[in-house]
Amino acid sequence: MSFKDKVVIVTGGANGIGKSIVEGYAKEEAMVFIADKDLKSGQVVEEEITKNGGRAEFIKTDVTKEADIIQLINTVKYKCGIIHILINNAGKGLFISPLQLTLEEWNDVISTNLTSTFLCTKEAAPYMSEGGAVVNISSTRAIMSEPNSEAYAATKGGILSLTHAFAASLAPKHIRVNAVSPGWIETGDYSNLRDEDHHQHFSRRVGRPSDIVQACFFLTKKENDFITGTNIVVDGGMTKKMIYEE
Repeated sequence: MSFKDKVVIVTGGANGIGKSIVEGYAKEEAMVFIADKDLKSGQVVEEEITKNGGRAEFIKTDVTKEADIIQLINTVKYKCGIIHILINNAGKGLFISPLQLTLEEWNDVISTNLTSTFLCTKEAAPYMSEGGAVVNISSTRAIMSEPNSEAYAATKGGILSLTHAFAASLAPKHIRVNAVSPGWIETGDYSNLRDEDHHQHFSRRVGRPSDIVQACFFLTKKENDFITGTNIVVDGGMTKKMIYEE
């Protein structure tokens, strides 16, 4: 890989897929900033990486607060002077009947998932290097749905649109903006999955966080500078599977 000494920010980097992305770039000798509101988990990730010889710093950040995002970017700029890669991963799910969904709950999901993606990219772009890369973590729920997912689906669909809009706007700065849409990525105990869980995928297995890490690597490698404004679906083929009810 070619991420040695690159400055990387990962929002929502203290847990789940975000944690794996942080660990992945740290193993490739990047300097990784972990932005998350989970203080305890963020500090643990930082400690684990530094203990193993990597470089990481946790910055407590609530991405629903513009002031926190501005402080995050300013801190990274002060410490490193430049940003090479931004991974907008922070997000939350809420699955509740739209007839019971409150405006407060709707706004919270929109702010966490979508508005934060806009604000982080907006604030980081002026300090990104030529050839910099942004990856927004969307979801296959942007293009297909189950019941009671209105707020989450709206944010993930919005992220896809925001991705190609930013790709156009930031093109003069030679900053690439792409998205990754995970399907079923198991962040818990993989050994507890059933055979039928795996076999419903064309890939014959459920996804792992490492699959999303590899997609991020691909989209942020400088050699792939012809790829921008696009979305890579990482779902084991599930969105291409024709399903009929018997």
